[in-house]
Amino acid sequence: MCSRLITILFSGFILFAGGLRLTEADAEDPLWVYASVNFQVDKDVDGLIQLLARAKKAGYNGAAITDYKFGKLDDRPDNYYRNLTRTREAAERLGIELIPLVMQIGYSNSILQNNPNLAAGLPVKDCEFLVRDGNALVASTQNLLDGGEFETAARKAPTGWDWIDSFGTMTTLDATVKHAGQSALLMQAAQKSEESGGNCRVVKRVTLKPFHEYQFTMWAKTEDLKADEFRFMPLSAGQTATALNHANLGVKPTQDWTRHRIVFNSLQHTDVNVYLGLWSSQYGRVWIDDVRLEEIGGVNLLRRDGCPLTVRNSDGSITYEEGRDFQPWHDPSLGQIPYAGEFDDDHDSPPLRLTKNSRIADGDRLRVSFFHTVIIHDGQVCASLVADEVFNLLRREIEQLDKFFRPKRFFMSHDEIRVAGWDELAQGEPAGNLLADNVRRCERLIHQLRPDAEVMVWSDMFDPHHNAHDNYYLVRGSLEESWTGLDPSVAIVNWNGGQASRSLRFFADRGHQQIIAGYYDADVNQNVAQWKKAATGVKNARGFMYTTWTRNYDSLEAFAKLVHADE
Repeated sequence: MCSRLITILFSGFILFAGGLRLTEADAEDPLWVYASVNFQVDKDVDGLIQLLARAKKAGYNGAAITDYKFGKLDDRPDNYYRNLTRTREAAERLGIELIPLVMQIGYSNSILQNNPNLAAGLPVKDCEFLVRDGNALVASTQNLLDGGEFETAARKAPTGWDWIDSFGTMTTLDATVKHAGQSALLMQAAQKSEESGGNCRVVKRVTLKPFHEYQFTMWAKTEDLKADEFRFMPLSAGQTATALNHANLGVKPTQDWTRHRIVFNSLQHTDVNVYLGLWSSQYGRVWIDDVRLEEIGGVNLLRRDGCPLTVRNSDGSITYEEGRDFQPWHDPSLGQIPYAGEFDDDHDSPPLRLTKNSRIADGDRLRVSFFHTVIIHDGQVCASLVADEVFNLLRREIEQLDKFFRPKRFFMSHDEIRVAGWDELAQGEPAGNLLADNVRRCERLIHQLRPDAEVMVWSDMFDPHHNAHDNYYLVRGSLEESWTGLDPSVAIVNWNGGQASRSLRFFADRGHQQIIAGYYDADVNQNVAQWKKAATGVKNARGFMYTTWTRNYDSLEAFAKLVHADE
């Protein structure tokens, strides 16, 4: 961005109501690089210091740094703290500013290392459990996808399914390759055509119980598969379809028979269309067999304030007591696979075990209500927006990072918050109100520690032209008005490339200064040109950040030259 367009620059501070403002005393516009690093690995830190030197030479003056371990800085090996110190010292020698990313609200696995029960929860209401041999598990064992063995077919679809793309051409039953039984469903990917659009999916409408936990399992074998997506997607029926699952199956382009599993919550829905297969396929083959959809109870069970457990008898007249009638119930695998902070849903439901003198007897049916969390895409789990312990952990994080870096700015990581607003601490408030209060509390925590520090945040969850709207993933209620929690002193790191002009002007009109998070592993020339055009005439759009999620710094120098091209 041309410095002549920038009227408010980036290092002199003046206090104003609610926080800090920047003066026009700074001669440099912000040009930053985003860097993810593991400070526990010495070679990773060596690479970061080399990147800082390279960035400084190319004209960068700041680096936004993040580490999964920032969410739990206590009890790390000594080399971790040495690496924090040597990175700060290297940055000081180079004259490049370090801006730590903190408060991982959205991609919260970092925080959840401390206590996985602080994840955002979805409610299960009155799930029927059956007691056998002193253990209670979900009573139903029904497979809701009858025909999931793909043994026979009618004229237009496999038996038990309602509909399939291109049956007899792209999709067939294969008796030569199968996991079990007589045959499997073979999907042969193809380039887009008028007939299929490249899609290759099998579909069935099922009836679910509202607010229940379900698991989908299948076996798949692939050969040179290339498609935009291979997905299991339960969509609520009706005029506005709601996707109930956003976790990826993890099917590889070429693999032998492998079991895949997804856990989801039906929320308020009963009639659901289950889609399974390929979207925008190009080439390759996939065989699917032994598909099941069934009720479960307690996988990734949450136990904390706001996520109560209730166990009652079949007619609801007796409420049983934990410790008296049944042993403390928890999921020992919660947030521990493959290591602390990472979640897995491919494990068994934990049984609810009776105590010796329980009032519950074998053969009894129970009504069990609880909360569980879910995985988004490839492992993302969101933290609660409202649990007090979350804020205690965030306070500890900024205290630790301030000790090692003493940064001028803290960069809040509120980003793509995809599960929110369901637990009882939310008290029925729309998610937008909850998020506004959350970010307000987070900013307050930073300024209580460092009144002189600038606070920044990603744009998307506060942008009505991006993610701050209704029907966002598994968020309860609308995210509108989330932006009211942002004091004008909070700087916005804007990455809404799809609606760049509208987004930049929205935040400018609310008095925020903005940094443009450009590149995003895209065509560097087109990306910078697009953002520069959108920022023309926008007040307080001050600089750029080279943002890569794949650690691809090949275009680092080219990005800087393009940013400064018309100065």
